[in-house]
Amino acid sequence: MTNTNKLEKIIITNLDTMIKQFLLPTLLLFFLHHPTPVQSRLPTERPITILNESSRRISIHWIHPETNELVLQSTPDILNAASQTLNSYVGHTFQVTELPAKKTGVCAGENEECRVNYFTVNENDDQIVFVKQGLEVEHSDSKAVADKSAVQLLEECKSEANKKILAASPTSVDDASGSGANLGPEESEQILEELTTCVQKGIAKEIEKANEEITFQTSIRKDMAALLENYTCADETLNTTEAKSTNFWRNRHKVSVLIDRPASNIHAIENFITEEECQAVEAQAEPLLHDATVADGSGGSKLSESRKAKQAGIKVDWDKEQEGDLIARLSRRVYDYVNHVLPFEIKENGQEDLMSIQYFGRGPDDDKPDRYMPHCDGDCNGLDFKPGNRMATIVMYCEVPKVGGATNFRNSGVHIKPKKYAATFFSYIDPVSMKMDDGFTEHSGCPVIEGEKKIVTQWVRLGVDNENPWDSFNTLGVKYSDADEQ
Repeated sequence: MTNTNKLEKIIITNLDTMIKQFLLPTLLLFFLHHPTPVQSRLPTERPITILNESSRRISIHWIHPETNELVLQSTPDILNAASQTLNSYVGHTFQVTELPAKKTGVCAGENEECRVNYFTVNENDDQIVFVKQGLEVEHSDSKAVADKSAVQLLEECKSEANKKILAASPTSVDDASGSGANLGPEESEQILEELTTCVQKGIAKEIEKANEEITFQTSIRKDMAALLENYTCADETLNTTEAKSTNFWRNRHKVSVLIDRPASNIHAIENFITEEECQAVEAQAEPLLHDATVADGSGGSKLSESRKAKQAGIKVDWDKEQEGDLIARLSRRVYDYVNHVLPFEIKENGQEDLMSIQYFGRGPDDDKPDRYMPHCDGDCNGLDFKPGNRMATIVMYCEVPKVGGATNFRNSGVHIKPKKYAATFFSYIDPVSMKMDDGFTEHSGCPVIEGEKKIVTQWVRLGVDNENPWDSFNTLGVKYSDADEQ
């Protein structure tokens, strides 16, 4: 065997090794993390579709994990070429049973017995169970599809690389007598680089397709949310959205987790603020109340019809914290909870004042009720976090109205009916990537129709301190000193 033949075989062997040990796992990870967007669900909930391609009628039973009881899920059977979708959970096992033919009354198994098979719901998305001839079960899911897509892409790139290897030598790599062309290290490196470029182009195309799909679905979701905003606010029968999970903070505050995403968290916390703390805030706010404002888009603030309420900033006297000052006690609890959820070790230095905000109902005939139209407290554009800006909010309810006043997160499908002394926490930053939320925490204060809504709000910033306090930044998130130099 010539040196050229040996080199070619080494290249091909290295190519296979690189594909199996590096490129294939990398591509599989990519395809798994770019599935078709799915709706919100419980952590273990998985919809699964059963497609009957067995040429026989079948039934589907869930197997009770403790009693092994068979619970019928089909209605009552699934005909050949028909399908049925079930809402199930990870780890649930099902039995597929062949049913006797209606004409003959017998099954197609050995000795005319009815055959059975089984499948178990796994952790992956987009699960489809194909019941094939002979009642064989094929289980497809997002991982299997990703695996197939990754292998297909790599095979295409590998084929192109092999063509270039063979083109570099006029003889077969298996021809031990051929002299061949001189395929040196530079040519070898170029072929491997072209393989990498091929894979990169393939991934870029998949990313583009995935992003187009995500953008399309996002636009539909936001358009539908905007249309439903007023209907959602007007529905007094609508209670707080069902929690995805619950836990207890400090063993006494029940926390309902409504959204749990890398850059978007929404929690409802019971008994977060006390009556005495509410009274202390309201007493300090009373002489300072003024019309609430919104950002004006140029770094300042303005009055707006989109926000009708009264507000007053409440300064916290931290020197009195050890004396049991009620407002300092409340504010400390706020930062403790933020640090419980987010890994930033936020301190009170340089933070915004607590804000007392009050909405007043004037009856159902009021055509301009107190409310706050949909908005984001910080950036919600999915871009990088800007130091010194807001990244979390806590809203605490001291008085709740008789009608209206819910907090509505329309893009997340989350609706929170205010509850006295409870709080709503939401954060809008990914602590790992430091990217901002992409609209899931956009929210509104629904119109207050009857009664009063009195809340205490703390907007929490990251990157502020005594030298760089919150009011050294304008409403665009730019330091005034930097803006003046522009």
